[in-house]
Amino acid sequence: MARETPLVLGVDTSNYTTSVCAVDAVHGRMVAEARRPLRVPRGERGLRQSEAAFQHVQNFPTVMAELLDRLMAEGVRPAWRRVAVSVRPRPWASSYMPVFQSGFAVAASLAHSLGVPLTRTSHQEGHLAAAEYFAPMPGAPFVAVHMSGGTCDVVIARRTPSGYAITRVGEALDLHPGQLVDRVGVALGLPFPAGPHLEQLARRCGTSPGELLLKAPVRGASMSFSGPLTAALRAVQAGAPAHEVARAVEACIARSVAKAVEYAVRHAQTARHVLIAGGVASNQFIQCTIRSRLERRVPGIHVAFAPPEFARDNALGVATIGYWRECAP
Repeated sequence: MARETPLVLGVDTSNYTTSVCAVDAVHGRMVAEARRPLRVPRGERGLRQSEAAFQHVQNFPTVMAELLDRLMAEGVRPAWRRVAVSVRPRPWASSYMPVFQSGFAVAASLAHSLGVPLTRTSHQEGHLAAAEYFAPMPGAPFVAVHMSGGTCDVVIARRTPSGYAITRVGEALDLHPGQLVDRVGVALGLPFPAGPHLEQLARRCGTSPGELLLKAPVRGASMSFSGPLTAALRAVQAGAPAHEVARAVEACIARSVAKAVEYAVRHAQTARHVLIAGGVASNQFIQCTIRSRLERRVPGIHVAFAPPEFARDNALGVATIGYWRECAP
């Protein structure tokens, strides 16, 4: 017999995934989650905002049904206490992307019909909270990196009852790491989004960094990836082995992010904990290279990543922020 359980519902509508998640409103434990990627035609490098928003609307009945089925399988009858939703890419008023309005419309309607509070947060904070669910940071400020197809920010973050207080110290100045991966991946004939496919292709290199070197300028904690993109596309056209190009892209991102994080850690002085989140951070070679370089160059540093499945877009972090708000005095 199903037991009634107080839950917080998290909703996230990123550029390429419709996600929902339920966490226990008393203990913050994830109970069930469901997500569905948006469909991108082969050979295309993305979706227009209107197309993405339309697919989110189509996906919501399915992902909500999947979530409820999984709750039932866990023997849980939901007693919703709060709904949390990401309403913008970053936690700043100027940060805006229409696709997040799809999730907000659904979440606000659910909250009103259920008679429960609605918590608004950002997609970036959701990624950090999802990573922290598995790798909790200390109460003091820490260095965080959010790297994906639409973002690459290096920040100093401090947890608050409603999310994070964030100060940006660096960013990708022209092209985000996920865009580098996707554009090179499409040029290599891989499906979009290309991240998992490029990682699988690069594994043919074993643990070797490969012979092709893509250099990315890093100034302070800010990075530039337009030059490496041009060089990688030139290598593809010249007939370089696809797996070596893929590995060169991974190595370029890892070196650049490690350099930016090293600067941020030294800039923050007391921050020795680093949390790296976002879809690009699910790549195992990138993770190992960043951790190895930082541990070698910065004594006493602690580097943590979310598990690959929760480094990618998901609603766990958004639901967790809703739980923090529900438990706040």
